[in-house]
Parts: sequence; C-alpha cells; structure tokens
Amino acid sequence: MIGLIDCNNFFVSCERVFNPSLHNRPVIVLSNNDGCAVAISNEAKALGIKRGQPYFQIRKLIEQHNIAVLSGNLRLYGDMSSRVMATLASLVPDIEIYSIDEAFADLSGFNQEKLSEIGANIVETIRHNTGISVSLGIAPTKTLAKVAARFAKKHKGYHGVCVIDSEDKRLKALGLTAIDDVWGIGRKLSKKFVDANIVSALQFASMSKNEVAKYVNVSGLATWQELNGIQSSTIEIDEPDRKQLCVSRSFATSISKIEDLLSILSSFASTCARKLREQNACAKSVSIFIHTNAFDQSAKQCYNSTHITLDSHTNDTLLFSEIVERSLLTIFSEGYSYKKAGIIVTEIVSADSTPSLELNCTDINKRNQLMQVIDNINQGYSHDVVHTSTFDNQLHISRKDSISPSYTTKLQDAIIVNCK
Repeated sequence: MIGLIDCNNFFVSCERVFNPSLHNRPVIVLSNNDGCAVAISNEAKALGIKRGQPYFQIRKLIEQHNIAVLSGNLRLYGDMSSRVMATLASLVPDIEIYSIDEAFADLSGFNQEKLSEIGANIVETIRHNTGISVSLGIAPTKTLAKVAARFAKKHKGYHGVCVIDSEDKRLKALGLTAIDDVWGIGRKLSKKFVDANIVSALQFASMSKNEVAKYVNVSGLATWQELNGIQSSTIEIDEPDRKQLCVSRSFATSISKIEDLLSILSSFASTCARKLREQNACAKSVSIFIHTNAFDQSAKQCYNSTHITLDSHTNDTLLFSEIVERSLLTIFSEGYSYKKAGIIVTEIVSADSTPSLELNCTDINKRNQLMQVIDNINQGYSHDVVHTSTFDNQLHISRKDSISPSYTTKLQDAIIVNCK
C-alpha cells in the first residue's frame, strides 16, 4: 500500500503556526511581488476568492471582510516543509517527496489490517512535531492514494486519514470523484471526456483499454491502470534528475532599460548554472524570454523570446552569462516596460558524458575549479555573494509588503517567550 501525505493549506498553515491570531480568520498568501493569491484559507475560499486571482481584483473584497493578506515567505515554507518531511521519514521506511507540501510513503511493510490506526499516528505525529495539519490517503497505487487524500482533506469524518483497501471502497471513491479531479488528467483532456459524457473517475476507469487509448497517451493509460488498482509506478527514493530548468520572476516595478534586464537575466543564468552543477549535469539549449505586464491594458504590450542551441553542453556560469548578453540584444525593444523575464535550459545530460563548451582541456580544468570555488563561497547564503559584474542587487529586491518574519531560519526573528 502507498500513502500520500498532503499538508492542508500549507502556506497558510505555516503562517498560523507562529501567528495564532490568523486561526479561524480568512487568510491569503500572495505570490512573488505580491501579484496574485497562491494560497487561500478555507474561510477565504468561502468568500469566493480563488487561487491565482490577481491581488488588485480582490482588493475590495479583502477590505470588506478584513481578510489577512501576507506576502509569500518561501524561506519559512521551505524550512517547515523540511520538518514535515523529516518527521514523515522517521515514521516510514521510504518516502518520495513530490512537492513542497506532498510526499508519497511506502506502507507495504506495515500491518495492512491496521492502516487506519497507523495513518492516524502519522498524521498526529506530524501535527505534534511541526504544528502543520496534514491529510493522508492510503491505497494500492499512487493515483488512488491521491483520490483518498482528497477525501481525507475534504471530509472531517475521516479525521485526516482515508484508506481505500477494498473493491467497494475503490468503486465508491471513484464514483464520487470528478474526472477533472483525477491526478494526471489535465484540463484539455478532462474537457474531452466531459464532452463525451464521461464525467466521473469511475466512468473513466470502467472503460476498456481500447476505448481509453482513443483519448489518452501512454501516461493516460498508466492513470487508467492505477485507478483500477494496478500499480504502474512505485516509490522513487532518489530524486530524479531534472530534464528542464526554469528560472523566472515578475518584477516589483516595470523595467525599461536593457542594462537592468541584463543584470536580472545574468542572475538567472547564474542560478541555472549552479543548479546544473548541483545535479552534475550540463545543458545544450537555452531559451530566454521577456514580456510586459499583460494586466496593464494602458501600456504597450510585447512578448519576445529566443532559443539558442549550443555547439556542446555546459554548466559554466560565465558562458551562460555571455549567451544571455548576446541573446538579450536580439529580443529587447526600446519603448516598452517589461514586467517579467526568465531563462529555460533544456537538453540536460550528465556532466560526465560531455566536454564543456568552447574550452580546451586546460581551460576546462581551470574553469571547473573556479566554478567550484564560487559554489563553495555562495553555499549557505540565501543569495549569491559572488556573482557576475552585471549584477545589481537593488533590482533583485522583490516587492513583499506584508511578509512575515523568518521564525525558523533567522535568530533575530525567533519568537521570544517570557516565563514568569
């Protein structure tokens, strides 16, 4: 059996651990630069606020209902996630971290007749150790575990744990699950199914393999198989290597100077190169994009991008920075105010299988040593203290008007308790 641990309203829950005044109050956590709502408490959802809504569209509703609004504090959320995952890892033999607030757990070695009791202990231990409430779905496959976790989260009667361990439970759960709520069924595919009057997970699972093949690819067939209780994927203990890296950000204020864009994109290039080195990998393709604020209808709109295929693979920060500088000249247009930029690197392979770009063996060794020194110096800092000369620190300050303290990672932000 496989378990899926899902943290409930994770970003909001992290804030509530250290600020009890937020309990039972509608709360919204905003995205980078306070652009849109990325996390919403149940109380805020009840007021009609949806994830992804731009902040300026819901400002009146926020004022009307005295909704607490917080800037995203990723340092706090990342540390709290590590605590949740460490607690889970201490309770089960193997886990696969799926996202910042989700993880699969291998429960095959436990007494299968006591999974509800075991699950309740896992949920309570995580809550006790971290203050974060979680839901746990247990089932024979990952996809069914996702279905079970959804029931555990939505219905209080499960007390945080839902186990699908019989055919009757599987059929009942799938019958109550909409097709667009199935993990692996995207928006476009779910629309196809709805148009064909296939509206529930049970209808999808009850189709023959030949019928399913008319609608889905190999991945979709795996989803259909897992809904029928046949495991197609197991717990991945080691994190799989990335096949693509993307670093992008919206800016606190629009940028119109090419020098400022170059500084930001050079920083992104440095981050991509560092992440590749951490993975012991190199990339051959680089895409760069810049665009204006689509929400500002009064401004001129522009979306430009370029794609570069290199002669060979690389993870060298300086080479990436040179590529960014050459590429930006081809896509930058005067007279526009840019609101977002980003870099995507693809065609990623192991660094052991390819030489670096445009360097002879002597230069390769020297450059690799330089990159290692830079990584060693930057390690442990929240931002790079060693960076390219184009970097302007003032441009990299995100707008976060209502960010909470870093309670767990900064000593000066730690809560002080006075005992009398």
